[in-house]
Amino acid sequence: MPYQSTLITQGTETFITVKSLTITMCWTSAVDLDLAAAYQTKTGRQGLVHFAELGSTDKFPFIKLSGDQGIGDRQGNNSETLWINALDDMDYVWIFCWDYGMVQTGSHGRFNDCDITLQLIDEKDKSIQVKVDTSEMGNVCCIATLDNSQQETKLINLSKVGTLRGLSKLEQLLNILK
Repeated sequence: MPYQSTLITQGTETFITVKSLTITMCWTSAVDLDLAAAYQTKTGRQGLVHFAELGSTDKFPFIKLSGDQGIGDRQGNNSETLWINALDDMDYVWIFCWDYGMVQTGSHGRFNDCDITLQLIDEKDKSIQVKVDTSEMGNVCCIATLDNSQQETKLINLSKVGTLRGLSKLEQLLNILK
């Protein structure tokens, strides 16, 4: 399917008018990446959907992860998918990925050497591609932000990178955004 829009560079954005999305992170590099979604609701509640807490599309937070597909530093057609079914209740959804092995040791990740892309498809089959655009070193990357805090939902290529040693709290990820 051809993309109707591609957000290639950091800071580029587009408006979306949908309330449910399928987001697939694809990569072929030999690296163990994990996809995750951090969120903040309109009431201020925060949470995280990731490989240890897969979420649900049928109940809160209405975000679900396919699972951990890129186990081990395996080269090839790797992908993980998130489904978001109720964007109306969210102010923000931040789409993160991290290099699992590098987070465990606190080492720098390999985002600038990876071919990570997000493929977003809405309920109207409109597709948007977001490419990671960073030369920064780190082991965690906030690839994109869904900003639903205003009247229209904005998708932003954030490509913001940070370095963590271990990951046990949502606040660690959110601090990367600052």
